[in-house]
Amino acid sequence: MTSDDEDYIYDEASGEWLSAVDARERAAVAAAGPEVRDAVGNLLTDGDSVVLVKDLTVKGAGQTLKVGTVIKSIRLTGDDQEIDCRHDGIKGLVLRAEFVRKR
Repeated sequence: MTSDDEDYIYDEASGEWLSAVDARERAAVAAAGPEVRDAVGNLLTDGDSVVLVKDLTVKGAGQTLKVGTVIKSIRLTGDDQEIDCRHDGIKGLVLRAEFVRKR
């Protein structure tokens, strides 16, 4: 009879043999994605509302978003420092997490 502790799986990304338990743990961490934190260290998730902590000039839109502007319903992109969001008149807006604070 074989238990999971005796099974090993070759991880092509790291080039090493891992126990089945370690391989499952790494897969769970990878599936969770990166942690995205705002300017003060709060963890951001999809659907959060954020407030700008700095005036930002939006390239191509000819607008400046002012401090205190509320951005509703953000989406995480997979990058640990970028969030995708919408604002009036600006589609496809991507902001750096260091310029926002969770509301």
